[in-house]
Formats: sequence, C-alpha cells, structure tokens
Amino acid sequence: MTLFEVMAALVIFALAGTAVMKSAAEHLSSVSRVEETTFATWVANNRLNEMKLTGKWPPANNAKGTMDMADRTWYWQQKVTKTTDNDLRAVEVTVGLDDQYEFFETSVTTFVAKPAEIAATAGSSNSRANGTSGTSSASDDDNGTP
Repeated sequence: MTLFEVMAALVIFALAGTAVMKSAAEHLSSVSRVEETTFATWVANNRLNEMKLTGKWPPANNAKGTMDMADRTWYWQQKVTKTTDNDLRAVEVTVGLDDQYEFFETSVTTFVAKPAEIAATAGSSNSRANGTSGTSSASDDDNGTP
C-alpha cells in the first residue's frame, strides 16, 4: 500500500465522518423542534380546557398569559371571535417562547358552544319580548351573563 492510497482512504473516511456528523446534528435539531411543538400544543390544549371548564360563555375578545411546562415559561395568546352561528364562538390559542408574542410555535383552534342555560335564558327572554313562543335566535352576549 502506497502513501497515496493511504491518503485517499483517509480523505474518504473524513468525508464519510463529516456526513455522519452533519446528519446526526440535523436529527438532534429536528427532535428539539418536535419537542417544542409538542409542548406548545399541550399548553394550547391546557388553555382551551381551562376555558371550557369554567362553563362560561367566552367573551369575544383577546387575552394573553403564561404557563409553565417542562421547565420553560410558555406565552399564550387567546383570540375569541364570533361566528356566523350566534351559539358558537371560535377560540384560537397561539403559543410560543417569545415574551413579545411575535414568534409562535403552534396555534390551536376550537369552537365553543353557548352553554345551555345561557341559550335557554336568552331564548325565553326574546320570545317573551317578541310575544312569541318557542325558541328564537338569542342575541350575542359578550360578557357571559344571561
């Protein structure tokens, strides 16, 4: 074996080693990204569940807050919007690690139905006011009270 053959073999092994290291670094980077997206999705789902557990009709407005998970502080922003159906609201929660709310890891949207007691109260008060019986379309109540 000549010196030239040994040098060529070393170059080949160096290139192969560099490719393996680059591949491993990219894999670790993608695993970290998947982990952050997963935690951000959990934070968004936790926020939506907290809101649903209150049992109140969410006002059509925006809210911001923080939640600690996995030794990090996550910043969430909630946007409640009216829909074409007066008995539904769209709730979008975006979550990220940026305290300036400029960059987000994920966004989760759900629809919240008007609680039955609010819908029934609003429907009966409308039918009494209109002099009709039965269910009528309820007016939109932004503060969550009947």
